Amino acid sequence: MDRIKRISYEVLDEHKSMFGVDFADNKKALDQISIIRSKSLKNKISGYITRFIKKEIREEKVKQAQIASSQSEEPIEKEVQPETFEPTTVSKETSTEDVEEKTETTVEKTETTDEKTE
Repeated sequence: MDRIKRISYEVLDEHKSMFGVDFADNKKALDQISIIRSKSLKNKISGYITRFIKKEIREEKVKQAQIASSQSEEPIEKEVQPETFEPTTVSKETSTEDVEEKTETTVEKTETTDEKTE
């Protein structure tokens, strides 16, 4: 396998534009570039080149999909951020009334617990 990979990488370094995702076309391109007398070796090299190029194409599509999804998330985050960071204003009158109501509620609870204990 090392020999097949090594030969395939050497061929791809020099003539990558001649190869594609079709095994038969890659086999013909390999015939034009080099002289390989062994049919099985030629098929293995062509097959490895075909798998290698298909894998590169899949990885490139995944990268593009990730980039597209990250770019589409950025505008959504920008729209959400202003809504979550809006300051809420509390007037002094409202806060005083809330405190008075809470105090009255605790006084009532205390009275009810006093009545229960008696």
